[in-house]
Amino acid sequence: MAEADPIDDEEAFGITDRLVSEVMEAVERDDGAFLTETLDTMHPADVAHLLEQIDTKDRRALLTAWPGNLEGEVLSELDEELREEVIGQLDPGELADAVRDLESDDVVDLVEYLDDTQTEAVLDALDASDRVVVEQALSYPEESAGRHMQSELVRAPEHWTVGEMIDYLRSDVVLPDQFYHVILVDPRLKALGYVTLGRVLSHPRDTPLRDLKEDTFRTFHVEQDVEEVAQAINHYHMITAPVVDDDDRIVGVITIDDAMMFLEEEAEEDILRLAGVGEGSLSDRVIATTKSRFPWLAVNLLTAIFASLVISLFEETIAGLVALAVLMPIVASMGGNAGTQSLTVAVRALATRDLTTANVWRVIKREVLVGLINGLIFAVVMGVVGVVWFGSPMLGVVIAVAMVINMVVAGLAGTVIPVILERLGIDPALASGAFVTTVTDVVGFFAFLGLAAIWLL
Repeated sequence: MAEADPIDDEEAFGITDRLVSEVMEAVERDDGAFLTETLDTMHPADVAHLLEQIDTKDRRALLTAWPGNLEGEVLSELDEELREEVIGQLDPGELADAVRDLESDDVVDLVEYLDDTQTEAVLDALDASDRVVVEQALSYPEESAGRHMQSELVRAPEHWTVGEMIDYLRSDVVLPDQFYHVILVDPRLKALGYVTLGRVLSHPRDTPLRDLKEDTFRTFHVEQDVEEVAQAINHYHMITAPVVDDDDRIVGVITIDDAMMFLEEEAEEDILRLAGVGEGSLSDRVIATTKSRFPWLAVNLLTAIFASLVISLFEETIAGLVALAVLMPIVASMGGNAGTQSLTVAVRALATRDLTTANVWRVIKREVLVGLINGLIFAVVMGVVGVVWFGSPMLGVVIAVAMVINMVVAGLAGTVIPVILERLGIDPALASGAFVTTVTDVVGFFAFLGLAAIWLL
């Protein structure tokens, strides 16, 4: 049996270290033929990933050696920071060729974060009708369904039959590159339901389309939050979400692939914000990264100073029993970790709408009980450690009680704080971490040192 070829490079989404090296070597020798042969056959997402793997100088050299071949789908896949840089290097003709075949939602996503000059360059590259559609989408709120919907769709009168629908689809009408549903409308273009292509093709020609409507049909307003639409698509297992205006007229759709992308982006943002790094990426420049992280490091410094002030209240207590200085970080650390666990669960539940007013108290009680049980278990462990390590039974009691208190408070704070912040209109993923850490540090130090001052000195 022949042995499998060894894997020389770490592959990620079709891009290997060897491929990157070969491409850059081709750039150095100005081998446009190799670049065209190699990159034109790659998926746009892989080309975008390759561009993200190299630095600014190499990207410029690559685009110079491979002119006129960049597809619009590549621009759509690029990180926002790099997208602006790459578009700035393209001449108007290249830009026009790149964006001309993109669907409306992809063009909107492309220009959404560009400056006015670059936005105008992209819009100028579009046909007049496409430009109107994109400008209309840009007029809606930034995170709305109208901003992110795809205007290309297939509509049909509700009274049509399957045969009439098939004949229409086979005519010279311009259809979207991909679509899953036929939207049924009345003469005023009011959305009444939709039919999957599979049901259209699997029924006799004389079957009325209205008899094939899907039960999952529901519409979403153009100004509804796009994340809510994406969650509804996921919750109801929808493939297409029709978007309507104030008169219930169909104006676009959001498809399941876009919905999953929105949910993935929101999940990534929550993870980054929980760490206090905002929406940073590996392609961000040093200054931009520094600016995004500095504010929350400053907040963390202030909260650390506050915790230190609590410690300073017990200087005489610590001086009287040095063992306290050794053990007190354990109480704060355990509380901080427990709080982070509760916080992560709560923030994710808020993002997915699983944590609501109806169940918030049940979740709070659960987290407090979890904190109590874990606190009791680890209190016994640390109580024994205190006795064995320092030979003081009362010291073991002090750290045990302090740990129970801090673990309970951690479970409470990790759930309550993000809920309160959301009610106040503050992003809980971004702001909760600093507050929860402060609470667990302050309570941990105060409980441990306060009990020590009362019971040991």
